[in-house]
Amino acid sequence: MTRSVKKNPFVANHLVKKMNKLNTKEEKEIIVTWSRASTIIPTMIGHTIAIHNGKEHLPIYITDRMVGHKLGEFSPTLNFLGHIKSDNKSRR
Repeated sequence: MTRSVKKNPFVANHLVKKMNKLNTKEEKEIIVTWSRASTIIPTMIGHTIAIHNGKEHLPIYITDRMVGHKLGEFSPTLNFLGHIKSDNKSRR
């Protein structure tokens, strides 16, 4: 189920405060966050956000095409390394 239209999209409070501070200073700085559920809003465009994937923070540059998506969509948590060569199940 999606979020109600009456409510605004969810964005972590600390992200909004840091974005506003950087926009007023007109500086570029990497913002570190663990909030994968936050929605990307237009004020984030042009900034780099390091999103936690469970092991490390992956820096993601925010573009205008990302608006409306969640931050967690751009930092994969699993890395598929391929099938094992000696695995008989994959040869069936």
